[in-house]
Amino acid sequence: MVREQVKQLLSLMKERDIDVYIVPSEDFHQSEYVGEFFKARAYVSGFTGSAGTVVATADEVCLWTDGRYFLQAGDQLKGTGIVLQKMGEPGVPTVMEYIKSHLPKGGTLGFDGRTISVSDGAAYEALAEEKEGSITYNMDLVGEIWENRPPLSEKKAFKLAEDITGESAQSKLARIRKVMEEKGTDTHIVASLDDVCWILNIRGDDILFSPIVLSYAVITMDDMVLFIDEAKLDDGMKEEFKALNVSIRPYNAIYDYVKDLKDRSILIDPSKMNYALYENIPAENHVVEAANPSIIMKAMKNEVEVKNMAIAHVKDGVAWTKFMYWLKHTIGKEEITEIGASDKLEDFRKEQEGYMWPSFAPISGYGQHAAVVHYTADEESDIPLEPKGLYLSDTGSNFAEGSTDITRTIALGELTDEEIFHFTLVLKSHLGLAMVKFPYGAHGYSLDYAARKPFWDLQLDFNHGTGHGIGQLLNIHEGPTGFRYKINVAKNEHHQIEPGMILTDEPGIYIAGKHGIRLENCMLVVKGDTNEYGTWMHLEPLTLVPFDLDAVDVSLLTSEEIAYLNGYNELVFKTISPYLEDEEVEWLKKYTKQL
Repeated sequence: MVREQVKQLLSLMKERDIDVYIVPSEDFHQSEYVGEFFKARAYVSGFTGSAGTVVATADEVCLWTDGRYFLQAGDQLKGTGIVLQKMGEPGVPTVMEYIKSHLPKGGTLGFDGRTISVSDGAAYEALAEEKEGSITYNMDLVGEIWENRPPLSEKKAFKLAEDITGESAQSKLARIRKVMEEKGTDTHIVASLDDVCWILNIRGDDILFSPIVLSYAVITMDDMVLFIDEAKLDDGMKEEFKALNVSIRPYNAIYDYVKDLKDRSILIDPSKMNYALYENIPAENHVVEAANPSIIMKAMKNEVEVKNMAIAHVKDGVAWTKFMYWLKHTIGKEEITEIGASDKLEDFRKEQEGYMWPSFAPISGYGQHAAVVHYTADEESDIPLEPKGLYLSDTGSNFAEGSTDITRTIALGELTDEEIFHFTLVLKSHLGLAMVKFPYGAHGYSLDYAARKPFWDLQLDFNHGTGHGIGQLLNIHEGPTGFRYKINVAKNEHHQIEPGMILTDEPGIYIAGKHGIRLENCMLVVKGDTNEYGTWMHLEPLTLVPFDLDAVDVSLLTSEEIAYLNGYNELVFKTISPYLEDEEVEWLKKYTKQL
């Protein structure tokens, strides 16, 4: 079936004189997760992982994906004629290197510019010019061959009340216009879904996991144009938008709309806009490239948002504690698989008022599966949990008040000395960052050392960031700050740390073929005392779930670490125990005991 789709793609390329064609994974907004309509790469290749890029030439079709998906891609590409390119492996070219070597002199490079970022589009354009060729970015070739393509989501949007957001859309627009004025601009094009939703205090169910709405916006000093399927909006929302001088146009009408902009000074964020939209802006306008003002605004939660996020984490803490109790008491008595455990955790979450749906794809891995950083259990890989070793669960929820993200690793029975040592090492790493005090102006790339020191002292490390920002019922991965010692511009995590940000603290260790351990809390950035050395900041935990003391070697903890852990345990018990059954409370006393 997929082989036929590849043939159809190659036939269209030949018909349109396209030598190389790119099919990425992204939607029109560079979203982390995408709706069914946008899964063109999966349709043409048969590979269903979340990350990957297809590059087709007349002689060969290849798919690039990362180490999370090597096995899955290998299986799903069998019989398709598509060559798997394992990103980062020795001898494997990058997508750009491959295109450069396969695009003939004077050739044409094609892609749907709505699914390519501005920076990638510019790089492809430069590459084509180097080959004395050209690009064509207005052809959705996969869309032309896609039979019964799922429609764009028609689900209704919904309004977040001000007692959830803490700020009106009118106030947010005023703040954004002030930044526009400071930058000497009179028009602001917003293409990122979470920014549009945050500005207008709306949410939806158009994107997998993230409660956001397919939309674009153009903001001027006097009005705003919202590009959205009007059927998603109820009468109350329309009336409110009218009062804000927000007019409504069809979702895809923005491409023609920006073509008519004249003599404007336009603020755009090239990291948050697709190439086709960017190219539609007439050259006669003055374009100012800078981060969307709303990015830092929405990252710094106000008091109402913080209060609501804390409520969501209490609900999540109750569900997770009940799950941990159930898992400890059920393992070895009845069969529990990785998927079964994940489903059971969601059942406990569904019992909490205001639960909506998961905030990202769950990671549920036992034993050696947990050593795969982004492991996803499926029907073939799903294995039963045994009353020994370690089980890792990295999951999150969207509640009416906000979103959560938590990882715990649980001892299911007897552990090896190595497992206990590694668990304690990860706990020390987590506590190192959780306890840090730092002056205002610090960045995550400097504070990351507080988490990695226990690893680096032993010449060990983990190959992912230590933490990221999270949104309030938006994207679970939210810029512009995180804990990552290697500055990766594409991750948008190098802004200084500001009060009100909510960041994760999630170090881990992954021993291939044996076990994986990660411990994650969401932490609120709090402003503390000010003295002659500056204003001092610290982190306060929002996540309230016990760490599994069955896996801790207390002798390896310092007195400071024990004191912090005792304080955390006391807070967990005090906050969570009122929502538990009597037997769960007695159990929680043991797992939040003073060390």
